Amino acid sequence: MSALDVRRMAHPGGRGNATVNVGGVTGLQLQITPRGAKSWILRVTVGDRRRKIGLGSYPTVTLAAARQRARDALDRIAAGADPVEERRAAQAALRAAQARSLTFAEAVEKFAPKKMAEFKAEKQRRLWRSSIEIHAIPVLGGIPVDRITRADVLRVLEPIWTEKTETATKLRGRIEGVLTWAEVAGHCEGPNPARWTANLDQFLPKPSRVRTEAHYPALALPDAPLWWADLIAREGMATAALQFVALTAARSGEVRGAIWSEVDLDAGLWVIPAERMKMGRPHRVPLTGEAVALLRALPRMAGGQHVFWSARGGALSDMALSATMRRMQATEERAGRPGYPDPVTGRPATVHGLRSTFRQWTAERGFDRDMAEMQLAHAVGSDVERAYQRSDMLERRRAMMAAWAAFLRGEGAGQVVPIRGAGA
Repeated sequence: MSALDVRRMAHPGGRGNATVNVGGVTGLQLQITPRGAKSWILRVTVGDRRRKIGLGSYPTVTLAAARQRARDALDRIAAGADPVEERRAAQAALRAAQARSLTFAEAVEKFAPKKMAEFKAEKQRRLWRSSIEIHAIPVLGGIPVDRITRADVLRVLEPIWTEKTETATKLRGRIEGVLTWAEVAGHCEGPNPARWTANLDQFLPKPSRVRTEAHYPALALPDAPLWWADLIAREGMATAALQFVALTAARSGEVRGAIWSEVDLDAGLWVIPAERMKMGRPHRVPLTGEAVALLRALPRMAGGQHVFWSARGGALSDMALSATMRRMQATEERAGRPGYPDPVTGRPATVHGLRSTFRQWTAERGFDRDMAEMQLAHAVGSDVERAYQRSDMLERRRAMMAAWAAFLRGEGAGQVVPIRGAGA
């Protein structure tokens, strides 16, 4: 068969593909589909199997090229090879190579949705992704995950390890998580270059040796009654929420997210469901008389669920409470007074720092450590101890919080400050 014969050859009609012996090489055939598409095949026996080996389509592969490919295949068969198995192995290797070529940035996008589902708060999701995008992606983003080395990870971590140790420590764990997923998914093989033990710990100082604890600025205990008197003289929903934060030692987010169905005013009890708690466990908060009176005095938004609501509807923002603290500090400074600085750092006290003030007060007044930690919704003891600890000391904590409220009123400091009603 000549090249012209191949070009003129047509399907004879009917259903199914037609095949025509080409000649020149034993077993070489031209295959024609009912629609006229043509391709080359080689029919040959390999060992004890009959094989039909595709050699490419016409006219991309010419007659001369098809004959040469057929001769090459026959030579490999004569040498003991199986072209079909060789092709399958080559295709499998190609697929594996393509899978392994996944870049770190692509791995993050595939892993992130699974990781995000673990977080309860949007803030946690935002921090996880932003740390990766700011610090890791610029260095690792374009590198295939199977080519990332310890040196690459160190290039990410070393610039921030001593200055932003907490961020760097969390970032290392996040990079390790992405690469662990990539390994399990078949995109790379261990050892994980972001692993700490017997790996990065040989090149970076221990976080505990270089970390500077970033405590939230807290009220000095002697300033607490003055701050409380200043706070209750003010009005507004954010002011009421801040009072409630102080009276319960709860986190700002727990207070801002509180809804009326969680509160039993008659029983003096606030039960925060597990999904809103940092530790993922429900938390019972005893409410003192001051806290109950504050809640009873609050106006309610028609159709709204939130205890402390914003004018636009929904919960108050975190900034609303922080802004109240800043205004209180600014007022003091304009009057020529120091305001409410942290006794260690000198920085103005923050909302979250109120919890530290409460914890210091419990320690100095001799309250049971576990009871104070329970009030703060911290994990107490080991897993085994928590399994056997059936009581959350609710009534004992109620008495403790009543003493704390008295201290805020100034009674514990020898100064009685009359409490005003909570602002609306």
